[in-house]
Amino acid sequence: MTLNTLNIEQLSVQFDDNKILDDFSLTLNEGEILCLLGPSGCGKTTALKAIAGLLEVQQGKIELFGKLLKNNGFELPPEKRDIGFIFQDYALFPHMSVADNIAFPLKGQPKPAIDAIIKQTLAMVHLDGLQNSYPHELSGGQQQRTAVARALANRPKLLLMDEPFSNIDSQVKQSLMSELRQLLKKHNITCIFVTHAKQEAFAFADKTAILNNGKLVQVDSSKNIFEKPKDAFVAKFMESGNLLASLQIPNDLFTHTIMTQSQNGFYLLHENGFKVNDTQGVKVKVIDSLYIGYRHRLQIQMNEQTLYIESKSEVAVNSEIYIQYPQVPVWLAS
Repeated sequence: MTLNTLNIEQLSVQFDDNKILDDFSLTLNEGEILCLLGPSGCGKTTALKAIAGLLEVQQGKIELFGKLLKNNGFELPPEKRDIGFIFQDYALFPHMSVADNIAFPLKGQPKPAIDAIIKQTLAMVHLDGLQNSYPHELSGGQQQRTAVARALANRPKLLLMDEPFSNIDSQVKQSLMSELRQLLKKHNITCIFVTHAKQEAFAFADKTAILNNGKLVQVDSSKNIFEKPKDAFVAKFMESGNLLASLQIPNDLFTHTIMTQSQNGFYLLHENGFKVNDTQGVKVKVIDSLYIGYRHRLQIQMNEQTLYIESKSEVAVNSEIYIQYPQVPVWLAS
């Protein structure tokens, strides 16, 4: 049975006259991994800190497994919220060993219990044998796993992570993301992580929430947000494809009749939705061609507009080709 883990209603955070979060509402189920995605300065980290109780919230309600964390004048302190938090720089104590870092949130418990938790958690994150090492002796991936181990030591009901993969070398990032996702799924841990890189949402999250200027714009699966964005902002941020003003599309581009819905709207044309022909469709010029693995990405000039399309075969730069879009385009408001 799926349980509702996190319920946030109309959360607002304001510093002086600057509103950082505005009417932030979100529901998350047990074991789900949510990516909070958006441009720099949009309020992503503020949202995590508000959920964790690390900053003042002016308005809103937060519940975790039915336990009230924040509502009106009531606010539960961070240490009583059953939430683990992993900061962008991991915030490990440099003068403490791996074991002592993991034990830090376990103060007050009997030593045998602490030792047992350290052993179990080290095994969970594959750091067996490194309990006596110090942070400066660890690789970036090992530091990340130590931060995860410390955050999970108290077996929190919710794990929050702020840019957890930003300090990881790109060569090992994919394997670490896969490893951590499997860990969270194995132990049914609910998680929200913040990033500005959409590739991390595809690789790690079950659902993605797009945040812009403190407001949630769209919450859905990463696939739906990429293929069916709610508006032009989401499409541009996700780099979902070409945005063309409805009145600027040549009649021969589509293979079926498309009704213009608004003079101010856009059609989203996915790069892999085009068909390259010899004589049918719209005549365009190839400006550039780049091989991107199993396919070529063509930059083309169509009238006054620059588009990007994918082609299975190589096409010479400066050549002229015909293109059509046989799919039904996605209509977006401006």
